[in-house]
Amino acid sequence: MKKYLNLFDFKQKVDYKTEILSGLTVALALVPEAIAFALIPGFSPLTGLYAAFVLALVTSILGGRPGMISGATGAVAVIFVGLILELKNTFPGITPETILNYVFATVIIAGLLQITAGVLKLGKFIRLVPHPVMFGFVNGLAIIIFMAQFPNFYVKGTSELMSGMPFWTMLGLTLLTMLIIWGFPKITKAVPSSLLAIVVVSAIVLGFGIDTLTVADTMSEGESIKGGFPPLSIPNIPFTWETFQIIFPFAAIVAGVGLIESLLTLNIIDEITDTRGSGNKECIAQGTANIFSGFLSGMGGCAMIGQSLINTSAGARARLSGITAAVMLLVFIMFGSNLIEQLPMAALVGLMFMVAIGTFEWASFKTFRKMPTSDVVVMVLVTLITAITHNLAVAVLFGVIISALAYSWENAKRIRARKSIDENGIKHYEIYGPLFFGSTTAFAEKFDIQNDPNEVIIDFKESRVADMSGIEALNKLTERYAKVGKKVHLKHLSRDCIRLLENANEIIDVNVIEDPTYKVVVDKV
Repeated sequence: MKKYLNLFDFKQKVDYKTEILSGLTVALALVPEAIAFALIPGFSPLTGLYAAFVLALVTSILGGRPGMISGATGAVAVIFVGLILELKNTFPGITPETILNYVFATVIIAGLLQITAGVLKLGKFIRLVPHPVMFGFVNGLAIIIFMAQFPNFYVKGTSELMSGMPFWTMLGLTLLTMLIIWGFPKITKAVPSSLLAIVVVSAIVLGFGIDTLTVADTMSEGESIKGGFPPLSIPNIPFTWETFQIIFPFAAIVAGVGLIESLLTLNIIDEITDTRGSGNKECIAQGTANIFSGFLSGMGGCAMIGQSLINTSAGARARLSGITAAVMLLVFIMFGSNLIEQLPMAALVGLMFMVAIGTFEWASFKTFRKMPTSDVVVMVLVTLITAITHNLAVAVLFGVIISALAYSWENAKRIRARKSIDENGIKHYEIYGPLFFGSTTAFAEKFDIQNDPNEVIIDFKESRVADMSGIEALNKLTERYAKVGKKVHLKHLSRDCIRLLENANEIIDVNVIEDPTYKVVVDKV
């Protein structure tokens, strides 16, 4: 039954059953991920689970993209490994408890930086990410999600692959999970196939007493996901300039990585749902969530593409699914830890395998012969950098820079000059293409200063001066003409070009700026 939900001034049509069941599925999928990411820097499972709860709840309520799920992520967890090494080098003998206090402070500062980005409306700059970079980002994440499941096929505590019955049991249950997720929607979509697969496989394992890897087996000995409501944690660290110098660089990286991953995920969910979220609102929500996470014993995080795709593929489109996921995760922590720890990892591995398959942009292979070579190279490089380094920020920035350089190179080759001499003996240069840093050399080569007549008109009707390098190129050109006693007129400069030249007047001496209605020119009919 579909009704209207007006939650925090966001009114939309909501299928309550779909939202709640999808949220429950996401909550189950969040558990092993949060535990795994918390263990990367050596934190307790609850540090990751508390972060997942806080981020999922706050961003679901305040975020700019209903249906998107946030939580503890590997991209952020890896950053804390560097912070911990820095702290141990600076403060030998530092205790794990003190390290956590520094981590919480870092997360809080990162949150403040993200809110600042949202207030300054920097979220719009995600539009500068080209489509090939998006393809590479998504494909790299799909590979990361896929490869991250393989340690579950190793003998516990080793990098040795399972053998014999344990291996075949794990593989069989994983394939059964994938089969249910793939096949059940062809029969009915009344229940999310992901949730059904987890329930069926868990029932088989528990009902028949099958010996296989469980959630409890993924944790260190003596650890548990059982806990209470996230405890208040005010960072107990010295508020000094030295402390700020240590944690601020890492906070800035956490903020940047978190926003890049979140905004790219937002764009992907926008395309899937054919709706549009608010990037700036999401920046503020991510920042608020990380501040709460730091004060509530969480390690921070950002949007999670895997869980977001689980949610949207189940049909969830509203805030209710994310709120449900967060609340159910807290219920698992406080009351259902024993049951959750018995869930077979095969069911969750199969689910994440299907997420990886669904995340990968298989259509990108079809573009190899249709896209420009530079775009294909960018897509492949971003995919490889994301998959190998797990550093999403570096991968995306690298892709954007390479794309910008390729675009600049292509535009630099497009500048042309049509030459003619009118009946008054005045030579005209009609410029085509943008004059910017990449095209200044080619622009200068178009002019024959020694053999040109005493009066020259450079017509920018089909061109524009784009930057300071273009202004400097004009300055040098007019100086060269002036040295041989020849006069240059600039014609048809656009208003923004004239403004740019006027603003640069004190820096660069542009010799001649003529009015576009220069009367000496006689245009040929």
